[in-house]
Amino acid sequence: MSMNKFLYVLYAVFFALSFFLFGWLSHSAYTPGKRIKKPSLLDKIKQEKVLNVVLLNSPSTYYIGTEGRQGFEYDLLKSYADSLGVDLNITTAHTIKEAIEMSKNPSIHITSASLAKTPKREKVFHFGPSYFEVQEQVICYRGMLHTSKFPRDVEDLEGLSIMVGEGTSYAETIQNLIHDGFDINATITDEFSTEELLEKVAKHEIDCTIADSNVYAINLRYFTEIALAFAISGREQLAWVLPKGAKELERSMYAWLNEFNQSGAMTQLRDHYYSYVLFFDYYNTKMFYKRMKTRLPKYEKYFKEAGRKYAIPWTLLAAISYQESHWNPKAKSFTGVKGLMMLTRHTAKLLGIKNRLDPKQSIIGGTRHIKQMIKNVPKNVEGENRLKFALAAYNIGMGHIYDAQALAKRLGLNQNVWSDLKIVLPLLSQKKYYRKLKYGYARGAEPVKYVESIYNFRNILENNREELSPKTLEK
Repeated sequence: MSMNKFLYVLYAVFFALSFFLFGWLSHSAYTPGKRIKKPSLLDKIKQEKVLNVVLLNSPSTYYIGTEGRQGFEYDLLKSYADSLGVDLNITTAHTIKEAIEMSKNPSIHITSASLAKTPKREKVFHFGPSYFEVQEQVICYRGMLHTSKFPRDVEDLEGLSIMVGEGTSYAETIQNLIHDGFDINATITDEFSTEELLEKVAKHEIDCTIADSNVYAINLRYFTEIALAFAISGREQLAWVLPKGAKELERSMYAWLNEFNQSGAMTQLRDHYYSYVLFFDYYNTKMFYKRMKTRLPKYEKYFKEAGRKYAIPWTLLAAISYQESHWNPKAKSFTGVKGLMMLTRHTAKLLGIKNRLDPKQSIIGGTRHIKQMIKNVPKNVEGENRLKFALAAYNIGMGHIYDAQALAKRLGLNQNVWSDLKIVLPLLSQKKYYRKLKYGYARGAEPVKYVESIYNFRNILENNREELSPKTLEK
């Protein structure tokens, strides 16, 4: 064999062995566990530090209030975003149909629009965890209540003018009933939101509409001329719409929501948005609307001045005053408390108030008293709970609040949150409890109703007045 041929064969063997050795080493170094993982949607959210959500703009979901962004579903999603360490980027929808259309945008991570998990929707959308239980209700004009026109069941809907929103579960319900043979004259519209349709009912522009129980409960205080006729569905679950295939995001939300429930945070949130609707009184609410026009304008400037000076929302001060005196500057109780803020002689003297019947002096005195109450609330009470404790103390005295906290702790409840304290307060009128407490007997149910009523009046004011006052409360 010639030298050239020998070298050629040698080079060929060398390169063959090199390629074999390289392939063998590469294969032996490879393990399935080291495969490059494609980033999930949750990974991208955390990396970009933004959670893109669609939120329905409505009182039951998301709105801009005096303290900024608010709403039951907004607060839930904000809490979830905070748990991920990301910002919440909101796209607002004005109808459920609009929200559903927006959910198809690939950049949207979560759609939150009080969407019920219906069989029809579950075929189209990928739902995440359920966070609230509701029931569809037929809501009609209150003026029909004592007439033969007011419906009591589905058959009574015949001949009534009914309107529901397109894309809603209510439209689905109506279509199913018509398919089952019921003669229902219903208009399905994409022009109005559920809240706008409730307003149409209140003005008797239509006879009835359909709304979820939570939507009706919240809007009852704004539209006093609506009334519940009957439930038209069983219990339904509200859930968020997630992109298909977002398994990591879904698992993360389930884990977070479970922890949110177990921590008691969900109970507090529901209490904050829905508890006071249980105290709705038709006559009292009607009178409140009337006095907003006839009495409040005379004293509004004083509430605003005091609110600015002491950094307390003027709407809160006005709500307290209404609860105390119905905005009657000459109001007087049999116990001797007087004026718009119903100050006692002792409290007025401590505050340097010379004339309790003078509207300006009374409002300034009452505001200073509330401010002091807020400061006296124990430091472990935080956020909105702090204000509610102070209002309860304004009504019943701080000593009884301390007693209620002690009793709550004894009963295994959280003494620093209002949702637990209001369970305990009514027990202060029972001997087996109050005899072991420092301040003794108290009508503990009264401050619960007192706080809930004030929040109800404040909410009505903030949704019916254009200018709003400072929103900062000292902790």
